[in-house]
Amino acid sequence: MGRRYLVLTAGMGAGHDAVAGELARRLRAAGHQVLVRDVLTLLPPGTGPALRGFYRCAVRRVPWVYALIHRIFLAPARTPGPRRRPGTGPLAALAERPLRALVERWRPDVVVSTFHLAGQITGRLRERGALEVPCAVYVTDFAVHRAWLAPGNDLFLCVSEPVARRVRAGTGRPALATGPVVPPSFGRSGPPGPAARLATARAAGRPVVLLSAGAWGVGPGLLPAARALAGAGCLPVLLCGRDEGLRRRAGRLPGVLALGWAHDLPGLMGAAHVLVDNAAGQTAVQALAARLPVVGFRPIAGHGAAGVREMAAEGLTVYAPDLPALLTAVATLSPPGPPCDRLVRAGAALFREDAAAAVARLAGASAAA
Repeated sequence: MGRRYLVLTAGMGAGHDAVAGELARRLRAAGHQVLVRDVLTLLPPGTGPALRGFYRCAVRRVPWVYALIHRIFLAPARTPGPRRRPGTGPLAALAERPLRALVERWRPDVVVSTFHLAGQITGRLRERGALEVPCAVYVTDFAVHRAWLAPGNDLFLCVSEPVARRVRAGTGRPALATGPVVPPSFGRSGPPGPAARLATARAAGRPVVLLSAGAWGVGPGLLPAARALAGAGCLPVLLCGRDEGLRRRAGRLPGVLALGWAHDLPGLMGAAHVLVDNAAGQTAVQALAARLPVVGFRPIAGHGAAGVREMAAEGLTVYAPDLPALLTAVATLSPPGPPCDRLVRAGAALFREDAAAAVARLAGASAAA
């Protein structure tokens, strides 16, 4: 029987929207109705754009500011426990009434959050009994910070088992390691698209190395890294997101291919040998789905740095602390062989279960109760 789902995301970069969109696609394919809503629109007028603008400016221009905010308000608590509260509750309180009104209008069977602020709002409401609809949270991070740990939610879905263990310890609630939520196109082999064919042609036998700067073109040290990789005989392909200034600067580097927003990312990954990642976000897990080895390098401040190191600690990626280590990692992982195979197998093992199916089970269990 078709059900109704409300999926809450946030336009903070593109990763949370990508997860929400793929969850919605899977649920709709199963015959359900889905409403996707940006949680920032539930905040008082002007608050959401201001929050997004501040975050974008901080990670791009003054990363030490965001690193300080992350350490004070978001970093994992030293003493975990079910009653440990998130550090940004006052902001979540501003959206409680609009969310309750949205739930009353849409009447979903389950609310699913793909951003920690949304999970805080639903958790607070559920804990007080002010929201009767069961709520699930999809934790997109490998390094779980306090804002994810809102114990009022009914179910947490996580990218890996170590993440699920930390969530269970921090909330006392059920947490499943379903694995990343990635469109199926990243797991298919086939002829590459136009951008990938261009990259392959330009490579002329050189290893193709993708360098991701995310949707906003945030990439400390990526231009020197691209220059060094070109000098080492690779073809660096810098994914500049929507930052045209970065694309123009990168395009002036000899031997570097600079691309804007990549509409053919599955094809590009199918043609590449290695991805250089700095955020441990959606691009990194898309590479794991595409069986592309990932090297973490010069991560963005705060949750990015924590996530990049956590992925390496789980054996999913290789962390390169400096430029010589990056060149060594790329040289090691580019050719087929045991180092590449180990990372590929570890990444493939993450994809355990369909997170949308777990959400549907929650709806079914609630209806049967």
